[in-house]
Amino acid sequence: MTLSFFDQFMSPDLLGIPMFALALFLPWVLLPRPALRWMSNRLTTLQEGFLNRFVHQLFGPISQPGHKWALLFASLMIFLLTLNLLGLLPYTYTPTTNLSVNLGLAIPLWLAAVLIGMRNQPTVSLGHLLPEGTPALLIPLLIIIETISLFIRPLALGVRLTANLTAGHLLMHLIATTTHVLLYVMPPLATTIYAALLLLTILEFAVAVIQAYVFVLLLGLYLQENV
Repeated sequence: MTLSFFDQFMSPDLLGIPMFALALFLPWVLLPRPALRWMSNRLTTLQEGFLNRFVHQLFGPISQPGHKWALLFASLMIFLLTLNLLGLLPYTYTPTTNLSVNLGLAIPLWLAAVLIGMRNQPTVSLGHLLPEGTPALLIPLLIIIETISLFIRPLALGVRLTANLTAGHLLMHLIATTTHVLLYVMPPLATTIYAALLLLTILEFAVAVIQAYVFVLLLGLYLQENV
């Protein structure tokens, strides 16, 4: 019983063929594509309005050179949002519950932002490792701490997204299993637990949206420090 709770996080396969790549890239097919007509449908208009609002809010504090990343970050936001939300449907797989996937997204983007900062403004980028006015005795210690903090950032990005989605999926599975067991033994209690499960499902939809936004927002903050 305990092992079955974690079956939902195993990579799907069909006839022994891994379906991980299909689960990772198939959500792109569900996204509406902009039409060449002057008047677009409601779904496309809603998507464009969401992207415009998101890009305006994310890149408002970022200087002009960083605006080249707008298309990449907007695509990443839609990609993570689609994966997180589709993973809440029955008989689906959530690739973002896999730590390797999240680290594969976080590390290259974080490293690119750091390398851009080191190339364009090395003094400012290195200055983040040592706060102004630090006593001379604490300089070596603070440099080590800030360097470790710098390299932990992509790991924190991946672990945050993985942990939040995994915990939510496990909790929903546990509550659903409890409801199924108590349905024939204590129907009133099972009904109450089922109502809590519905509220938790709504919360998980919010978590899926928030975690995708936080992931991209933190990458935007790292970019802001280096441009």
